[in-house]
Amino acid sequence: MPFPVLSRDDVANRILQGQYLFILRDKVIRVPPSWLSKHPGGPLPILHYVGRDATDEVEAFHSGDSLKRVYGFAIGTVQLGPDAWQPLVPPIDKGWLCSPAEDGSPRWIRQAHTIGLDADSDQGDHRDGNRILLVKNDSPILSAPTGPTRSDLEPIHSGLSLETQAAHSAAYKALHQRIIDAGLYNCRYVTGYGPEVIRYLTFAIISYIAYQYRWFFLSALALGALWHQLVFFVHDLGHMGVTHNWTVDRIISIFLADWIGGLSIGWWVHNHNTHHDIQHLPFFAISPDFLKSIYSSYYQREMTFDGFSRFVISVQHRLFYIIMSLARFNLYRLSYEHLWKIRNDAPKARGGRLRWSYWAEIAGLVFWWTWYSRVLIGCGSFRTALMYLLVSNVVPSPLHVQIVLSHFSMSTDVLGPVESFPHRQLRTTSDVICHPNVEWVHGGLQLQVTHHLFPRLPRHNLKEASMFVKEFAREQGLVYAEFGFVEGNNDVLDTLRGVANQVRIMTMVADSHIEEALDAKKKTG
Repeated sequence: MPFPVLSRDDVANRILQGQYLFILRDKVIRVPPSWLSKHPGGPLPILHYVGRDATDEVEAFHSGDSLKRVYGFAIGTVQLGPDAWQPLVPPIDKGWLCSPAEDGSPRWIRQAHTIGLDADSDQGDHRDGNRILLVKNDSPILSAPTGPTRSDLEPIHSGLSLETQAAHSAAYKALHQRIIDAGLYNCRYVTGYGPEVIRYLTFAIISYIAYQYRWFFLSALALGALWHQLVFFVHDLGHMGVTHNWTVDRIISIFLADWIGGLSIGWWVHNHNTHHDIQHLPFFAISPDFLKSIYSSYYQREMTFDGFSRFVISVQHRLFYIIMSLARFNLYRLSYEHLWKIRNDAPKARGGRLRWSYWAEIAGLVFWWTWYSRVLIGCGSFRTALMYLLVSNVVPSPLHVQIVLSHFSMSTDVLGPVESFPHRQLRTTSDVICHPNVEWVHGGLQLQVTHHLFPRLPRHNLKEASMFVKEFAREQGLVYAEFGFVEGNNDVLDTLRGVANQVRIMTMVADSHIEEALDAKKKTG
């Protein structure tokens, strides 16, 4: 039976009824509520593409077998004109979340309210494209008597041409096919991972031998270097870029990330789908828009701008490297927090597929805490153990700085759902230029532009693929940004310094108002 043809209004009405719909090629995909929580990448990537053409993103992140399963959820087709699909705004972007009631009927929950720009208004600050800012509801989150309206689903005019963005998208699809035809999805097991495995073993052996001779600083240094290098391998496994088999890649990644590194691969996969979200309070703010308590629809929580945040942001350019050096400790917290949050859902999800991986992670983290605690205790004194703890966890920090350089130094403007996937990635991401002799330090992920466009591409093929991407960018009139490591650091510090200065100005203005109020009170008193 042929699929029915659905109009844009049909799709919008179904969304307002609580259905999760997005466009894949010319098909309308309806994600069942029961499957939403079973999505390996979590529900949020799906919720943020409701009403949009997600073809480029879905095909970039999913293998052929996965795509076949996605097409199994098709309920209709749409007629794509020369300007392609006119996108709708996902309800979650306006603070709305549809959670089915016990009887299966849709129940809209208002998590947050919009501030600033509105879909049916020209008011607001257009300096930052059409970013929709949210503030958390003051009252408890309860079922709303009504849900989003039709006007809530209409995007704000961003100045982008839908025709141009459609052309970028079509060219990107052709580029993707060129990447496939060139065989760049084939993993280089010997020439790529061969030297890396030797490097892993070398660092592990040095750490072990140094520890036996009680050269604790050298041992901690080598262990940190091992963790730093293993992160790149785990990154590939999380993207199913090694064996391209979910089960095999997940088993290996759990062993390396949880059992050896103490971090949750499940958290990494869940978080990696939102790592382009730029809200990092209380430690960093790279846009003045975040100098207030904003609700993040990606992290599902309020990013509170309180007294502590105000102080940290005012000196963020001075604390940048200190915070980055200790970033791994925050990753531990996020990993364990994630596993705690999904303790009731993950063990029952996907017919057991995530059940065994969840418990394997729990077992791995118990194992990691056991052996790493014994390593620290074996140092003989609290002072030496503290040194070992800090050194082993600070050594991997260049990776955190590197990733930040590729994002913080670029545009943070949000141009809305009209913007195409390739246009957004090239506009908001940059590469870090480095000498070939030290590329291993960056793990190949200094090529963040190409990685963002093709996240499943094996890391050792990114350099070759980047040549295709640069040609694509030139043909489409897009900028392929590249910065040296030092230049990138300066750009990030300038961005942080600029926001920090605005915080200090805000504080001075507030203090001035307080003084004026006190003086007025004295005069009238």
